[in-house]
Amino acid sequence: MSRNSRNRLIGRATALACGATLVAATLTAPTAVGTEPLPELLREANEEVSVLEVVLPDVGELDRLVDTGADLDHHVHPNADGSITAHVVATASEQAALKARGFVFADTVHEQEDTAEILAEREATLSAARAENTAFAAEAAAAEVSDVKIIRADYYTSFGQGFLNVEAKWANGQTSSSQLTVQRDSGPGTEMGSGGSQNISRFVDAGVYLYHRGAAAVETRPDTIHITSPTGDVATAKVTDWLPLEGDDVFGPNYQKDFITSYLTPTELYDRIHALAAEFPQISEIVELPYETNGYRRAAQAVLGSSNATRVAIDSKAWGHEGGNDISVSFVDPGTADSALGVSVSGSTVTVSLATNASGTLTSTAAQVVSAINADSVASALVTASTYRGSTGSGTVTATTATLSDGLSAPASVSRDPHPVYALRIGKVRDGSKPGVLAYAQEHAREWVPPLVTIETAERLLRNYQHDGRTKQLVNNLDIWIAPSINPDGGHYSFYDFNSQRKNMTNYCAGTTVGDFLARNNWGVDNNRNYDTYSLFDGYNGASTSCTSGTFAGPSELSEPENRNLDWIAGENPNIKFAMNLHSSGNYFMWSPGAYITPGRISAPRPTLEDESFFWGSSSRILTEIKRHRGLSVTPARTGPISDVLYSAAGNSGDMLWYKYGIYAWNFEVGTQFQPPFENENPNGASAHAESQEFANGLVELMRVAYDFDKDKQRPESSVRTMPSAEPGHVDVMFDTTEPASVFYTLDKSTPTYESTLYASAGIREGAETITVAVGTTIHFFSVDAAGNVEKNYRPDGNGRNFNKTTVR
Repeated sequence: MSRNSRNRLIGRATALACGATLVAATLTAPTAVGTEPLPELLREANEEVSVLEVVLPDVGELDRLVDTGADLDHHVHPNADGSITAHVVATASEQAALKARGFVFADTVHEQEDTAEILAEREATLSAARAENTAFAAEAAAAEVSDVKIIRADYYTSFGQGFLNVEAKWANGQTSSSQLTVQRDSGPGTEMGSGGSQNISRFVDAGVYLYHRGAAAVETRPDTIHITSPTGDVATAKVTDWLPLEGDDVFGPNYQKDFITSYLTPTELYDRIHALAAEFPQISEIVELPYETNGYRRAAQAVLGSSNATRVAIDSKAWGHEGGNDISVSFVDPGTADSALGVSVSGSTVTVSLATNASGTLTSTAAQVVSAINADSVASALVTASTYRGSTGSGTVTATTATLSDGLSAPASVSRDPHPVYALRIGKVRDGSKPGVLAYAQEHAREWVPPLVTIETAERLLRNYQHDGRTKQLVNNLDIWIAPSINPDGGHYSFYDFNSQRKNMTNYCAGTTVGDFLARNNWGVDNNRNYDTYSLFDGYNGASTSCTSGTFAGPSELSEPENRNLDWIAGENPNIKFAMNLHSSGNYFMWSPGAYITPGRISAPRPTLEDESFFWGSSSRILTEIKRHRGLSVTPARTGPISDVLYSAAGNSGDMLWYKYGIYAWNFEVGTQFQPPFENENPNGASAHAESQEFANGLVELMRVAYDFDKDKQRPESSVRTMPSAEPGHVDVMFDTTEPASVFYTLDKSTPTYESTLYASAGIREGAETITVAVGTTIHFFSVDAAGNVEKNYRPDGNGRNFNKTTVR
């Protein structure tokens, strides 16, 4: 079905749903009973975070948990006794707040020290590679050892064409971007160079040089290759055969994969796609998206004092890296009696001389200190002071000193400026004339595996283009967008400062009672709740208005640059028909609707029966390819519309792409942890490496789905099936189609059009509906498939006459 036709159907369904929405929005949730105020759901900056199981008696309690704004993992598992186990990301204080609301915790799934071990594993891997480079460079410099070492020289064929793949290491590869030139002979006993030459480029991963690599077509199988490094050193190696037999052309013996060697930060992800675009300029390019993020930056802050009544919160006016981190604030005891409260500034040091009484005892309260600092024109140009979280500040301040800090630990290589967001666009033709596929990851910062899936997929598409026919087919006929990190600021914060960061770094808590330094791990907007379709602002559940909530939707729809970037991609590229949003974790595979209203779980409009069938059929193909890697099965219970198998997520990107732009939009939930070990001794255990491979299989298969969709010219056929009815004088009727297709029908002998009744599903996950009609009813009908092919080439504009007709008996 064409995009316009599909949008028309969605619009009709939306209009119907909006009526239900208006009714539902007038319902009032029951008021909580109790005299004591419940503790606030807030995490303190120095608390450790764990992923814990919470046991819920039913879906109503799941909805209540979501409505608290708790930071949920994407794991929701129904138990045999009818209860539900969900995963909550929480600190000790957040656990206490949830327990006070009646929620019961079970086992701990993941602790902060687990992530520390994973980061240590990453650093050990990178350090080992650096050490190997250093040792090789030293060895080459010390003696008569060549500074270039050939690792492998593999000859293989694909569809009768010969290829030579070469990998080699150069001692200066860490610091120099020079290519290496490979000379080939043309067989045993022939002259070096007679088989031509090829260049190989260096492969740098996470800032560490690994080796040079490259493949090229060859006319004859070479016997020996010869590399002369830029310094004049020489290496020679025999060519070996690699998997010489032809095989399955989906992932055949010559298909290259497994390009991921470690976790990658957003900076490293962007470096990787820039390098790929530079290496394959004929079939790829970098697109800088139009909206820069707020940046990996914060004001510098400090909290002075030991109790709420005596605490003073200080915020710098300048960003931390632009001078805020240089500011210090001292509360000093003047050491004399009857001293007045005073403020002085020397350079970037603010000194508050505290007041004393006749006996020399300090008397200044926190509120008085705050007023004094803010009233001083020089001090207030540097900082803003406030009492702590709404306290009256009645406690007496003691002498203390603090240096302000933005709390950011990333190295200087991570920019503190507003950050551009990049996408890699792959395709031989990139002018919008080919069907588009969009893959994007890291809306949620702590989800480190999904970006690896996008990079693995990009590498496969580009590096297999020359020698794998099926890959060339995809790249020649599709317009592929890969955005590995939608949320680079949050991603950097998750890697370097707070591993459990879910949101971006935009601080809407500034100036509120929770804007102090000790609350810094609560700030940010959940980018997957900030879109403009079936959002919190439309009355849907699963997002929060609180700036500290894990599901904070922001101040308005599309307030965040990260979200406007995705909206821009979809809006400016109407050829995009398919999308995959990569998240973790839970091993789910989902699509719209993704939001509903409670009570009653009134969801956004469900897809038509045809589209639902298309989602299921395509999902089967994609999940089969995921399973091919190591046998992982994404179960039927975790496959389907988001609102069926998980929980409401108001304002999510999949709903925006589907309802607003008519894009078939799926959502991977990769693996079972946000940050699993990169490798795992158990081959079936949680492993970022394995998950990057299996879900890249699935992402490539989505592209094959898109290719097949575009090439589909087969017209569907439909028929009527009748069954006895329990109602006298009537029969039950169902429509059958030869492929996923919409059926439009009339029962009054009128000509069927797109405005006629659309054959619907029976209910959530129940298949097609059954229609009961009187015996002798004449049914006029036709079908149209997802690719827009209309049965019998019928014109559904009211003027066509070759629709189907049947009279039921």
